[in-house]
Formats: sequence, structure tokens, C-alpha cells
Amino acid sequence: MATVIDGPGGGGTLSELYQSAKRVLLRARDGIERLERLESSTAGGGLDSPELSNSIKRDISQIQSLCIEMDRLWRSIAAKSQRDLWKRKVEQVAEEAESLREGLDRYFSRNQKRMMEAKERAELLGRANGENDHVLRIFDDEAQAMQSARNSSRMLEESLQTGVAILSKYSEQRERLKKVQRKALDVLNTVGLSNSVLKLIERRHRVDVWIKYAGMIVTVIILFAFWRWTR
Repeated sequence: MATVIDGPGGGGTLSELYQSAKRVLLRARDGIERLERLESSTAGGGLDSPELSNSIKRDISQIQSLCIEMDRLWRSIAAKSQRDLWKRKVEQVAEEAESLREGLDRYFSRNQKRMMEAKERAELLGRANGENDHVLRIFDDEAQAMQSARNSSRMLEESLQTGVAILSKYSEQRERLKKVQRKALDVLNTVGLSNSVLKLIERRHRVDVWIKYAGMIVTVIILFAFWRWTR
């Protein structure tokens, strides 16, 4: 069945990855709604909640990572009807994650705008009483931190999109190579080459498989290290 295809690292079946992505989507969507309530509430005063916004950013990154793995797995499904079904499901999850990311970016933009407006008000007050330098420095630091968070989020998103594109291209190339290999083996069997030559080809195929997995692992490690660095 298509839904019991395992990932290379034992990360779960396609169905399990999909359910995990849906759970994280619900959590991230709830976080966005909490941010918007905080933003519009009088008590909150439209202030930022860095812990909550960073948690949402991590959830969105996790969803995008799961989409990379699911994108690889659904391409390995033999039945076209099941393959098309899972393709639509994975694309829907990816689109919802992108929508949440855009919502979070809009929140960061609004919050940065509020910070700039507060800074301008503080500057006006500072010119009036000359006692506002410390407040201005605080606003500068917070505005720079918000901009850094937005830049980190954008860089992480671009890295994940690049990873998806690389894995997708590699999967397509692998399928073409497998077809060429099967044809080559048919030709070799027809002309009656020795078993030792066929075994050599099989060993080469296994080496290619290990190279593929090693490349995937290195990609995941790089993305994880980048994510840890931007936290």
C-alpha cells in the first residue's frame, strides 16, 4: 500500500508523516490566532510575544521539512491513482504552511511598524524633554531583533525550498537511471555476458543508492544546523 512506505531513516510511513504535519498545522494556526488576539486586545496593547512567534516559526519549519520527506515518498508509490491522491494531499499541506508563513510575516511587518511609530513618538518626546535616550536605544534594539527574525525566517524558507527542488530532481533522475539500467540488463542478458559483470553492475547500483542516502542525510544535517543557528 502507498501509505506504508517508510522513509530512509525510519522516520515513519507516509500516512504517519501526513498526520504529524496536520497536527503541527493545527498548532501553528492556533498560535497565529493567539498572536492576532494579542495584537488586537486593549490589554495587550499590540505588543509582541517573541516566545509565541518563535514557536510558530519553528512549527512552520517543521511542516516544511515533513513536506520534503512526504514529497520524496509519494513519488515512490507504484499505483498512479494513489500517487496522484498523495500528491494533492502533500501539496495542500505545503500550501497551508505557506499561508501560515505569510500570515506570520505580515504580523512581523505590523509589529515592526508599531515599533517604528513608537520610536518616532519617543523621538518627538525626547526633543521636548531631553530625557528619552535610553528608551530610544531599547526601541532600536527591539526593531533590529524583529528584522533579524524576519531575515532568518526568509533564509530558512529559501533553504527548505531549495532542498525540495534538489530532492525532486534527484528522484526524477533516479527513475530515469533505473529505466536505463533495466534496459541495459536486458541487452546484457541477451548477448550472454557473464554473471560476474551483472554482479558488478548490481554493486554499482547499491553504491549509487548509498550515495543518494548520504546526500539526503547531509542535506538534512545542513538544514538542521542552519535552523539551530538561526534560533
